[in-house]
Amino acid sequence: MTDDPPSPPATLPAELVDALADATPEQLRAVSRHAEALAEHKACEARLTDAADDADAAERPDGVPAKASTTIKEINGNRYYYWQWREGETVRSQYKGPVANEE
Repeated sequence: MTDDPPSPPATLPAELVDALADATPEQLRAVSRHAEALAEHKACEARLTDAADDADAAERPDGVPAKASTTIKEINGNRYYYWQWREGETVRSQYKGPVANEE
């Protein structure tokens, strides 16, 4: 073991490196456990989002961009799904289908 502390990764912000340098060994171990758990959570969240985006893209018709979201509009007492997205200052919508009664 060397007397010099380990070098931080170049990708870490200076504020984080400074905060870690001032931490106690117990705090560093707690940060390590939290960082591992947070990394796993974010990776899982990203996988779920990617899967949802892939499923959503499969049913998206031509002309509806990937950034479009779905919204529900009520017209004459009936509820309908619409794709909705922004083009500059304009909000665009395209009919998707009726909302099922059980929703």
